Amino acid sequence: MFPHPSHQPPAPARAFPTGAPGTAALTEHVLATGHGRWWTDRAERPRAVAVSCGDHALLAGDPTAMTPADLAPLADHYVEAADRFLPLLGGAFDRVTPWERMLYVHRVPVAASPVPRGVRVRRLSAEYAPALAALDPSMAWIHDTWDGPAGLASSGLAWAAFHKGRVVAVACTRFLGSRYEDLACATAPDARRKGLALACVTRLVADVAERGRTASWCCSRDNRPSRLLAWTAGFRLDHEYVHHVAGSAGRVPQMAAAA
Repeated sequence: MFPHPSHQPPAPARAFPTGAPGTAALTEHVLATGHGRWWTDRAERPRAVAVSCGDHALLAGDPTAMTPADLAPLADHYVEAADRFLPLLGGAFDRVTPWERMLYVHRVPVAASPVPRGVRVRRLSAEYAPALAALDPSMAWIHDTWDGPAGLASSGLAWAAFHKGRVVAVACTRFLGSRYEDLACATAPDARRKGLALACVTRLVADVAERGRTASWCCSRDNRPSRLLAWTAGFRLDHEYVHHVAGSAGRVPQMAAAA
């Protein structure tokens, strides 16, 4: 595929929705922040387009314009695409696993949650990049749509809970859209069940509202803790959908499993 600068979307990008909640805001996030990449099947008059940010990717256009080898940059990504792309995905990767997802939109105001003694919740800024770089490894995914700790810290779109100078929970805007901001949250394993995630999320939701946007939340259907956190923070289910987990590239073609 042919790469394009993050701030110059190719013509087929018009097929992606604008002003939509959830990971649909990925395309607007790439344009607004410069974090992410575009590809097309050819440089002139492209017929198909892919856009990725972090470990998520969207596909649109004509799948017959691409070959399985074209999708190699999307290996190990969560891919959202119309069903017509499934044969192409199946030919591109050693496995393509459908994953049921739930998309929530913030509907119910919730007051800021209290935190235990010794914990401080604060908005992150550039000087907190080292603290984000020192996150528990299980939390490192939280800044991948910002190209790392420095990008997220300097965005001004994250809140974190600190205990003894260590970030033990962080909530951030994962995808920044024009109408919606899709949020994510991560908590250190030894700091869970203390209300820290809720404290960070409620403060971030208030920020999103002050910016004139609405917060959204996506999680796996079987991720009960994430669903409970979303509900407690005032999110309500908007719809369910399926994305596909792509494995390694370069396999003999195999039909993808139906969602």
